[in-house]
Amino acid sequence: MRRRVLAATFSALAVAVVMLGIPLAVAAAQIIRDDALRDLDLRASTAARSLEVRYLSGEPITASNVDSFVSERPGAPEYIYVRLPDGTVLTAGEEPSPAYSESHATDSGIVVLAYLSTWDVYWQIARVVGLVLASGSVAIVAGAAMAIWQANRLSAPLVYLAASAEQIGSGQVRPRLESTGIEEIDLVAEELARSSDRMAARLATERQFAADASHQLRTPLTALSMRLEEISALTQQDEVREEADRSLEQVERLVGVVDELLGRSRRALGSGTELVQLDEVFAQQRAEWAAAFTGAGRRLVIAPTHATVFATPGGLAQALATLIENSLKHGGGTTRVTARESGQNHAVVIEVTDEGEGVPESIAPRIFEREVTSGRGTGLGLALARDLVTADGGRLELAQRVPATFAVFLQGVPRMVELEEIVPHAQQSERRRRRR
Repeated sequence: MRRRVLAATFSALAVAVVMLGIPLAVAAAQIIRDDALRDLDLRASTAARSLEVRYLSGEPITASNVDSFVSERPGAPEYIYVRLPDGTVLTAGEEPSPAYSESHATDSGIVVLAYLSTWDVYWQIARVVGLVLASGSVAIVAGAAMAIWQANRLSAPLVYLAASAEQIGSGQVRPRLESTGIEEIDLVAEELARSSDRMAARLATERQFAADASHQLRTPLTALSMRLEEISALTQQDEVREEADRSLEQVERLVGVVDELLGRSRRALGSGTELVQLDEVFAQQRAEWAAAFTGAGRRLVIAPTHATVFATPGGLAQALATLIENSLKHGGGTTRVTARESGQNHAVVIEVTDEGEGVPESIAPRIFEREVTSGRGTGLGLALARDLVTADGGRLELAQRVPATFAVFLQGVPRMVELEEIVPHAQQSERRRRRR
């Protein structure tokens, strides 16, 4: 939206400058030229009348008299030609080329021609056109500054709303948004706040139910396990002991199923999603895997980044560790981990690539399915990594088969305004990390 507002404003300014500036410059040039010719004609007429008065009064007309009508002042004739009734020709100044000229003849037969340099007129026109262009440039700069301010004023609250919606979708309660003064955005913010309250109440109910179910199920299952263990220990009959042991195994399996279901429920609620500085996660992975790659005679290059994403810190770290470990086991050469912006929605893509032979073509379409492996692993790591990324609202893909390149797409935060202004809770998260 920010780019669209800026593009629309700049387009409107450009059209306004072209539609108004060019006709104004042409009109100004025509006016200056007409004024210069009118003034030259007036000066020629004045010189002719003055010389005629002297001629009719019997006074002699000399070169000094003609010289008085030539001047270096702007708009004055640079050269004048006078022909008297007796055929005498008098001139003054230096004839310019090219030049504008005006002539005037009196009743007594005196002919006066005044010349003005065309370049002097062009210079006056150029100054006026330059003033028009300078005014247009100032208007464009002022309009651009106003457009940037207006675009930031409109886009910052929308980014804040997007961050708030993402947090609500992940199961976290967001603070109420401050009024922006823009009626439409404030209406959306108010509805988002009400939705946040309703979702918070529902999530609290679900979490309470999960806790109650965990307590209510584990207590009888634990008692049943203890009872079966007691029967197995006290009985002297092998058949009874065997049945007790089998029942105990089934109970333990049921406990595991309950724990798994409750764990999935909690993960589905997305209780851990927050703003994560990728540099911190990258530093952790660099410290964890550098020695392993050095021992294997390979290099691990993790590029620095200033990107911030919405994710679960532990889940994102585990997913990246799985991809790096997968590259160490199955890849070759240098393993590189980079982060960059992707697309117009401020998404951030983390790419893990190496220089090995790549993913076999036979398993590439099913690389993220459980128990799909090239024969040197369990086939669970990539599936779990994809589940962790999906739980944070992102996606994990095999971007390139040869060389193997895995891409993690996550929602990022644009850098057009300060992060603390868009998502104020980022300051609280930063303070919590410092305290840790």
